[in-house]
Amino acid sequence: MTIPTIHDSPRTTGWIEVIAGCMFSGKTEELIRRLRRAQIARQQVAIFKPEIDTRYSNDHIVSHSDAKFPSTMVARASEILPLAKDAHVVGIDEAQFFDMTLLDVVEQLANDGKRVIIAGLDQDYRGKPFEPIPQLLAVAEYITKTLAICVVCGNPADRTQRITLASERVLVGAKDAYEARCRRCFQPPPPGA
Repeated sequence: MTIPTIHDSPRTTGWIEVIAGCMFSGKTEELIRRLRRAQIARQQVAIFKPEIDTRYSNDHIVSHSDAKFPSTMVARASEILPLAKDAHVVGIDEAQFFDMTLLDVVEQLANDGKRVIIAGLDQDYRGKPFEPIPQLLAVAEYITKTLAICVVCGNPADRTQRITLASERVLVGAKDAYEARCRRCFQPPPPGA
């Protein structure tokens, strides 16, 4: 007599991976590495980025070291769901540029059995949590914190130093506007600036 078990047949399950860190820490590079491995495994991959990020390309995610991967630009997180319906693996870059609806979108994707890999800044230029990354970290099964090298002292860096006078929270830029800094060398702007 065979005793039935709860797990008689395997179920497809999804999960959420978050790659978080400061600017120049290799977040997009790590995202691309994982997506390429999924392609090698013959998995259907879909990658998305917010339309605000036009720094290097409109149709690719691009790391600061020039690694590239074809992507689709979207204005809102909700656009991802129908575009990713046939994908096994969904990548989302620059997640900090989406609003809080991204949380519901990635939860739905994972609940639908997809592997969801998200990359984004965990802190803004003031050193404060950069939504929706903290909320995504709370629901993720896997978390990777990437570190850069402090341009001032060479220690591990986890902060993004804005080197322009701009005061808006979202300012898309690269080496023209930001540097990686360690805790000691990071200089947040004064309150109200």
